[in-house]
Amino acid sequence: MIRLFKVKEKQKEIKENVKEKGLVKKQSAGELRLHRDISELNLPKASEISFPNGKNDLMNFEVTIEPDEGYYTGGRFVFSFHVPIMYPHEAPKVKCETKIYHPNIDLEGNVCLNILREDWKPVLNINTVIYGLSHLFTQPNYEDPLNHEAADVLRDDPRLFVSNVRKAIDGRQWVGTDYFPGCN
Repeated sequence: MIRLFKVKEKQKEIKENVKEKGLVKKQSAGELRLHRDISELNLPKASEISFPNGKNDLMNFEVTIEPDEGYYTGGRFVFSFHVPIMYPHEAPKVKCETKIYHPNIDLEGNVCLNILREDWKPVLNINTVIYGLSHLFTQPNYEDPLNHEAADVLRDDPRLFVSNVRKAIDGRQWVGTDYFPGCN
């Protein structure tokens, strides 16, 4: 029992030293894995990564995707990533910061991508997620939507869908789906 008390005292002393002297904290397993993932990134073309909080905050970053094919050609879409400490056992939290008319991204920026939900596995990595996001721009999926109105238009009237996407990318119409023909 006495030995346990000394261990706790030592841990407290180490924490105080870190606060006082500004010593570098030990990285978690999730941070170490994320560091490796980022150093091994092989981004799709027309994609880039940035660290708005600086390189010392690897757990929060942004990825910009500029599709060069498909419905979203010419658009520029920013996704924020928040990586939990339990990474890779928990999937990163991804949000689209750019307003977008897309069946798999809702108006709040939530992303419907299976590998961010039920199909996440620790063997997956940040590179896989970025490729998955890129794939959403070339192959939007109306069968598993977050934005049901956009999914219905894509399924029922692809020409109108293309028109609505172009308007959103050009910034001509946006506030909600009420502004797009064919959406309720």
